[in-house]
Amino acid sequence: MTTTTQHRRSEGVRAAASGLTMFAAVMLVMCGMLDIFRGIMAIADDEVFINTPHYVFRFDLTSWGWIHLGLGVVAMAVGIGLVMVQKWARIMGVGVAALLIIGNFLDIPYAPLWSVTLIALYGFIIWALCVVQPDSESY
Repeated sequence: MTTTTQHRRSEGVRAAASGLTMFAAVMLVMCGMLDIFRGIMAIADDEVFINTPHYVFRFDLTSWGWIHLGLGVVAMAVGIGLVMVQKWARIMGVGVAALLIIGNFLDIPYAPLWSVTLIALYGFIIWALCVVQPDSESY
C-alpha cells in the first residue's frame, strides 16, 4: 500500500503568488494604457516622435501608432483577465508582454528612454507570471 502526501503551501507562499500575479495585472493595465496613449500620439500627430531615416526597421510612424494602440488594448484586457483570475490571462500575459518587448525594441530609435523603460517593465511582468506555480494561486 502506497500513500501519497499532498504538500500544502504555506500562507506566505500563497500570499507571494497572489502578490506577484496582482503586480503583473496592475503593470499590464498601466503599461497597456501608456501604450494606448503612445499609439494615439503617433496616429494623431506623428511629428511628436523623432524620425530616424537610416534605421534598419523602417515603418511609418502612424503604423507604429496603430501597432502600439492595438497591443495596448490587448494588454489592458489581459490585465483585467488576470485580476479576474483567468487561466487564459496568465498564458496570454506572457505572450502579449513578449510582443510588447519586441515592439518597444523596434521602437528604440524613436523614443529610446521610454522604450527601454517599458522593455524592463514587460520583463518584470513576464517574470512575475512565470515564477508563480499555478497550484499556489489562491487569491
